[in-house]
Amino acid sequence: MYKGRQKKIAVINDFSGFGRCSLTVSLPIISAFGVQCCCLPTAIFSNHTAYENYFFDDYTDNMPKFIDNWKKLDLGFDGIYSGFLGSSAQVDTVIEFINDFKADDTRIIVDPVMGDNGIFYSTCNEALRKELKKLAAMAEIVTPNLTELCFLTDTRYRSDLSRSDIKNMALELCLSGPKNVIVTGIVSGNVISNFICSKTGSCFISNIKKGVERAGTGDVFSSVIAACAVQGKALRESVITAARLIEKAGVLSDRLDIPPENGICFESFMSLNI
Repeated sequence: MYKGRQKKIAVINDFSGFGRCSLTVSLPIISAFGVQCCCLPTAIFSNHTAYENYFFDDYTDNMPKFIDNWKKLDLGFDGIYSGFLGSSAQVDTVIEFINDFKADDTRIIVDPVMGDNGIFYSTCNEALRKELKKLAAMAEIVTPNLTELCFLTDTRYRSDLSRSDIKNMALELCLSGPKNVIVTGIVSGNVISNFICSKTGSCFISNIKKGVERAGTGDVFSSVIAACAVQGKALRESVITAARLIEKAGVLSDRLDIPPENGICFESFMSLNI
């Protein structure tokens, strides 16, 4: 057993210097939950790709060197949470990382970052989609949006997917490996929902949609889920906590007239109790 009693999560994601997403979201949120956030970067961005211009440095070749030093330190983790992966080679590295570092009680959380509104992000392609399906099968919790749920179940995306369609796809994904699926950001009129599915049951958790759609909310959501998971909190409670944070931060961001690509102002809701 590794030394140290504080919970630790290895977060494998990109670093975007501006735009409130990925590691710059996970680090403060997971830390605010009292969990040590141990960052393994997959790429370095000056700002995320929703902006017209950005600097990008691929970290694929450095990831194994980074990991080798963690092995020398004999580190162990209560959770492993993966987000943006830019290539099939990076997925292979993460799978190897899980095999090397996973203990019996390590929680594996996969945010399968691939696309939105039925199309791939510019950083994703068919080869990467197939590899991410393998990674998702290893997870305890997977957090796809509707597009990514379709990609993971080889289903044609439609903008009019019904609740029944979503339930069936989520259950299909559960049966392929992951214990729990949380489908995020399901919008219907003025209602936004998240759907929790496991082999033993399922439920929708819905709220009135407030504010404009913003970048990085998926990273905020999955970071809360990961932190709650290693603390042993129930999945339904974790989803409610994540949704409330996003709602409150979204309302504040609208009031402050923050550009949508700059994400949500979650910082004001990270309490410091000394």
